Amino acid sequence: MREGHGLTPEGRAWAGLVDALQAAGRRLDEDTAGLSADERADGYRALLRGLHNQLARFEVDRDRPELVLFNGWRQKFFMDNPDTRYWVADVRGDRQYRLTGHMGDAVYASVTAYSGTAGAVTAVSRIDGDRLAVDASGEFSLLVGGERPETGSWLRLPEGNGQLWVRHFHDDVAADRHGWCAIEPVAPSPPPPSIEGARFRHRLQRLAETVEMMPVVFAGVDGQVEPNTVDHWAEMADGAAYTEPGIHYQRGAWRLEPDQVLVVEGETVPCRHWNALLYSRYLNSLDHRHRTVSRTGGNATLRDGRYRLIVAPGDRTSRSRRAATGSTPRGVRPG
Repeated sequence: MREGHGLTPEGRAWAGLVDALQAAGRRLDEDTAGLSADERADGYRALLRGLHNQLARFEVDRDRPELVLFNGWRQKFFMDNPDTRYWVADVRGDRQYRLTGHMGDAVYASVTAYSGTAGAVTAVSRIDGDRLAVDASGEFSLLVGGERPETGSWLRLPEGNGQLWVRHFHDDVAADRHGWCAIEPVAPSPPPPSIEGARFRHRLQRLAETVEMMPVVFAGVDGQVEPNTVDHWAEMADGAAYTEPGIHYQRGAWRLEPDQVLVVEGETVPCRHWNALLYSRYLNSLDHRHRTVSRTGGNATLRDGRYRLIVAPGDRTSRSRRAATGSTPRGVRPG
C-alpha cells in the first residue's frame, strides 16, 4: 500500500482477486459444513482445479492464438467429459485463421465458434467432422473467419472477440490414438503492445468474478433434480454455457443407501457417439483415471438397441453424488 494514497489501480485489481479467493473459500466452507471431511476436501479441490483452469488461459493473444487443451484431470472446470478431448482458443472476428489437425481415433469431431461471456454465450457457427475436409490419413484443414473461400471447409467467426472450441469424441479415450489440432493467422499482424494495463486489470477482475462464482454454482446444483431420476437438460441446449450445440444433454442425481443400486435403462438413437458419465456434487467427473465412471456407445453392452447401466456406491462414506449425465450428438448420420 502506498502511504497516503491507498492502492494503485493494479493493486486494487490484485486485492480484488485475493478477496474473491477468500470469499469463495468462506462460501464453500459454509456450504459443506455438514459433509464428510473427504467431501469437503473434494470441494476445495474442485475450486482449485477451476482456478488452475482459468489461470492456464489467463493470458491470450488473439492475433496469434493457441489452441489450449481444456479440462484435463488437473484442470476440471464445470462438467468436464473424459471421453472428449477439448481445445480452446480466443480469436478476433476481424481476423482469418487456418486450423489444421488430425482426427486420431475420434469417432466424431466438431469445431464451434462462440461469442459473449460466460453468463450469455451464443454458439455463432459450427462445423462437424462430416463437413470438414478430412483426407485419407485423418488430417484436416479449415479456414476460420474472413471471407468464405471458393473451395474447402470454412467457419464464420462472430463480430468482435470470441472463442473457438475443438472437440474430439472417443469411444475409448484411454486406448484410442489421440489426434491434435493447431491454429495460425493467415496474414501477419503488427506486434501488439507488450502489456496493456487497463486490459490486464480487466482480466484480473473477470478472474476474480469467476472464482467467486464457482462455489455459488456448486451450491445451486443441489436440489435442481429429484434424486434417482434422469431428465432432459433444456438449459444446456443450443450452445449455452459453451456446450456443444449438436449434443442432447440429460442429467440426473442419485442418493443411495449402502445396500442400494440405481438402474438406468434407455434406448439408443442413431448417432455417432453417446455416453453416460458420473459427476461429483462439484461438477467434476469422478476419478476416471483409475475407475470406470463412464460408458460410451463403443464400450457399453447393448441388447436390441437398449442399454442398462447400474450405479452402485463405491465409497460408502459418501452420502450422495451428483447426476450421471448422458449426452448424444444429434443431427448426424448413424455411424
